[in-house]
Amino acid sequence: MASTATAVPARPHWSRAIEAGVLYLGAPLVMALVLPPSALFPTLFALTALAMVLLALTPEFRWSELARGWGRLDWAHVGLVAVVTAAACGLVVWLLVPGQALRLPRTMPGLWLLILLLYPLLSALPQEILFRLLFFRRYGGLFPSQGAALAANAAAFGLAHLMFWNSVAVGMSAVGGLIFAHGYLARGGFPMAVVLHAVCGAIGTFFYHGAVR
Repeated sequence: MASTATAVPARPHWSRAIEAGVLYLGAPLVMALVLPPSALFPTLFALTALAMVLLALTPEFRWSELARGWGRLDWAHVGLVAVVTAAACGLVVWLLVPGQALRLPRTMPGLWLLILLLYPLLSALPQEILFRLLFFRRYGGLFPSQGAALAANAAAFGLAHLMFWNSVAVGMSAVGGLIFAHGYLARGGFPMAVVLHAVCGAIGTFFYHGAVR
């Protein structure tokens, strides 16, 4: 496991457990059941700001961890994940909504290019601060093993996409969460998680914020 991803033991456990429950269980349920679709990005940014405050209060965490490792990314692994993700996404679209294949680049190429440019900074980066960096650095010690923490992280990331109200978004996000968490823990820390998240992107029909009900 990468040194930047070493979980900090939680003390006291009950207070950290409450925090984690509010962030990774309560907040997604509120977003899905209470908040309007327009609140998606404001809520994400607010939670990211809260995550940064909590990181600042976490012993042994250093902000330099956000910058460490960008020059040593495993691009072969990134490419492999990107190819497999593209194939899986294409298969899902072909099976479920074949008429939607490449709809965004075909009908709104300008918006599609804008999303490609802004997604890594405005979506992938904040999510990785909240779901990987904060999760493992502050709450990793709540779990009995790294495997248990990985499973919980994947489940939390899947639940965070409940507001799209389709099983594809939740299921594929859980798998993506597992991939990003593994990249964070074992393949380069925070930079690898951000890059993996950025290149994987999303299936527009199921993840595009306009689909939030």
